[in-house]
Amino acid sequence: MNKFLILIVSIAVSMGLCRAQSDAPYTEGPVWTVTMVKAKAGMTDEYLKGLAKTFTGAMDEAKKQDLIMDYKILLGNAATPQDFDILLMVESKNMAALDGLREKTDPIARKIQGTPDQQRATQTKRLEIREIIGSKNMREITLK
Repeated sequence: MNKFLILIVSIAVSMGLCRAQSDAPYTEGPVWTVTMVKAKAGMTDEYLKGLAKTFTGAMDEAKKQDLIMDYKILLGNAATPQDFDILLMVESKNMAALDGLREKTDPIARKIQGTPDQQRATQTKRLEIREIIGSKNMREITLK
């Protein structure tokens, strides 16, 4: 039994040493889901009013339920006519926190935005005032 324990401890220590010897110039942090939005001309305030009712309500509830760590909305000038001017950012603890997230957030969406049909109607109306340029997951890092 002692030999088995020594083997397990040796493996654990050597795995720890391998990780400690990483050449990566950074350490990994939380994951941000970033959505780039382009508001149509003159519609920024209208879009932001809609987000205040739906997005912030849903994100506050998700944060309260510990499904997300934080969220942010950034507003700025577009660099080109095709560029985004609004960033929606949602912070998750790690990539694993995204697994099965929809099953956990669908009830929140129903509570804040209504039935799936009502949610689709809201999304359809938003097509008139904004365009989603893209969305991606990005990991926050800390440089060593």
